[in-house]
Amino acid sequence: MSTYYFLPTRNVFGEGAVQEAGTLMQTLHVKRVMIVTDAFLASSGMADQVQEVLHRAEIESVVFGGAEPNPTDLNVRSGVDFFRRHGCDGLISLGGGSSHDCAKGIGLVASNGGEIADYEGVDKSTRDMVPLMAINTTAGTASEITRFCIITDTRRKVKMAIVDWRVTPRIAINDPTLMKGMPAGLTAATGMDAMTHAIEAYVSTNANVLTDSAALMAVKMIYQYLPKAVANGEYMKARDKMAYAQYLAGIAFNNASLGYVHAMAHQLGGYYNLPHGVCNAILLPYVEEFNLIGNLNRFRDLAAAMGETIDGMSTGDAANKAIQAIRTISRQVGIPENLKVLGVKPEDFADMAENAMRDVCSLTNPRKATKEQIIEIYRRAYEGE
Repeated sequence: MSTYYFLPTRNVFGEGAVQEAGTLMQTLHVKRVMIVTDAFLASSGMADQVQEVLHRAEIESVVFGGAEPNPTDLNVRSGVDFFRRHGCDGLISLGGGSSHDCAKGIGLVASNGGEIADYEGVDKSTRDMVPLMAINTTAGTASEITRFCIITDTRRKVKMAIVDWRVTPRIAINDPTLMKGMPAGLTAATGMDAMTHAIEAYVSTNANVLTDSAALMAVKMIYQYLPKAVANGEYMKARDKMAYAQYLAGIAFNNASLGYVHAMAHQLGGYYNLPHGVCNAILLPYVEEFNLIGNLNRFRDLAAAMGETIDGMSTGDAANKAIQAIRTISRQVGIPENLKVLGVKPEDFADMAENAMRDVCSLTNPRKATKEQIIEIYRRAYEGE
């Protein structure tokens, strides 16, 4: 069986890296760029900063601030209209996962036609996407480097998982100075999203030696630096380390894929428009506790990466330490205790479980679940047991 490895062609890191956006876009031979971002970044001055960098490189740009949290098919449709109306030939996504995913969806439809729902699944496009540069402002989703695009279908209330190598950005920029303004709650949620990426990738049935090294280093760095970034958002070493850590987690899951945590969290986002990282963080210990028997050795490794002392322990006891460590860091960074406080309704569990089993992320989970077992995981996460 062949192993594929997907990454952007060029990746730029470090304080001040955003200042290179103009010269980098010149190499993609575009003349008019559509900057896809959210309403806050469009009005806060950050989008203006990027436009000024592009202007110095003699590249025209327009700002589309219509990327909502958990971007929808309607956002994509509006973005495609905006792209065509303004005669754009390239894209920059500015923000976190919502902006990046919205830009990917816009580029996919602008280049291939149809509606974004036509591309749900794996590698459904047939034409190369217009050039996309992703400028990251959060440390969590890693959408700036991945072939994943998550868009909510507003009619079905389902998050569509679009996995397509053509949506991988050409260039990814991770400048920690753009992350300083993230509030503690967003830092925690995006950081735990990255932790989920790394853990699910490490225990994935598609894991390999390349993804393993990235996943374990990401887990180690996130466990060490996320609490520090939450405690003090101005601490640039923690911001810088988290930028690298979430990128490593992205490398891992972009190639090994994910599991039931994401499959189930997608349904919570689709039904209730809840923050993706928070949903992942709440579900993570419950799903991985279910997964333990799927590969105890892998969970023992994760416990060690999170700093747990496992010398002399049986493999099973060491594996359980990983679940304890996940719960510890979630408490440290202030993740809500359960799904109940988020307004989730138990009567939706059955429908969400059915949708989760159809989600593409479920395919690489290390333990196969029945619908009843997924409902039970939702119930435990709801009660906080």
